[in-house]
Amino acid sequence: MLWKRIRRTLRPSILDRYLLEELAGPFGFGLSAFTLIFAATQILAIGRIVSSDHAPLWAAIELFLWNLPGEVVLVIPMALLLGTLLAIQRLSGESEITAMKAGGITFMRIVVPLLFAGFALSFVTYVLQEVVVPFAQDRVTEIEDTVISHTSAFSRDLTVSAPLPGGGRQITIATAYEPHSQALLHVTLIQYDRNNHPTQIVFADRADFTSDRWTLDNASVYRFNPDGTTLSEPNVPQQQVELGEKPTDIVKRLSQNNPEAMSRTQIADIVRSGQLTQTEQRKYVATYWEKLARPFACFVFVLIAVPFGVRSMRGGGSTSLGFGLAVGIAFIYYVVMTIFSYIGESYAGLTFISAWMPNLIFTGIGLARLRRAAAR
Repeated sequence: MLWKRIRRTLRPSILDRYLLEELAGPFGFGLSAFTLIFAATQILAIGRIVSSDHAPLWAAIELFLWNLPGEVVLVIPMALLLGTLLAIQRLSGESEITAMKAGGITFMRIVVPLLFAGFALSFVTYVLQEVVVPFAQDRVTEIEDTVISHTSAFSRDLTVSAPLPGGGRQITIATAYEPHSQALLHVTLIQYDRNNHPTQIVFADRADFTSDRWTLDNASVYRFNPDGTTLSEPNVPQQQVELGEKPTDIVKRLSQNNPEAMSRTQIADIVRSGQLTQTEQRKYVATYWEKLARPFACFVFVLIAVPFGVRSMRGGGSTSLGFGLAVGIAFIYYVVMTIFSYIGESYAGLTFISAWMPNLIFTGIGLARLRRAAAR
């Protein structure tokens, strides 16, 4: 009985389905329009890559396609904003909202399915951002490095610092990287005790990553004993070590140095690795919280679009006015977000609140205007 009652409560009503259908068309239009606008710059980039960099056409097209998921994540909130504005404009312009109110349906009840759609699409956007976009960006980096620019993923020598069990630390330095085998070349490994005295130095031709461990090939090991003597082991065929990072983490940190292309899990792993400078640490932590807050712009945009849609229609609204309003609101939102992003990167203690502040500000504006629209 309880389960049936819950199902009846959660089942969308005719009103809910009607409003969601009204939203679906304008949302699809906005998604297509904004995606094409963003994709236009990528289409121009295809011609530049083929003509200037002499890249194969298939690589340029593949690069374009793998860049699309990242653009869609940016476009979904704006498309939902435009879709909500156009849907509310039509309902208000044809007096359907007035008829619903006359039938005893409150304005707040009318907008509930739209707010639910915004909340649901916030989670959809978050999943795309965390699962699809990082994978797509990995493919973009691989194509750029191996097919287009024909360079290593590293733009500078690798240095990894990792703590050792029982105290001390280990510094690993490599001068080259093989993308296809995920191997480090010309490796130097130095271990220090808790008093920062060197205890071991290892030189190896390469380090291969298998089964979550690094294996040094053709290594020469030099151990420094507490009594001042040195023990050397030249030509050790293989030696397993922990470097503190996996190949994918190393490549992302050194080649991209762009947390926007990573998932929050990858950002957290790199932050915990201790490989970042203080400036990089603030940047990564700020992006970590921003990537949690940003998808909920979908819900915020719906909340703020509903009262704007009603008011713009009363002033003689149209599709062009809705498009202009959507662009204007999105522009102001992203300007505010950029300002608080700089604040979050500058002050470590404000990263969390700075990430959520744009949503809080626009939610407050949306709620105030929604109450005013409901009272009319």
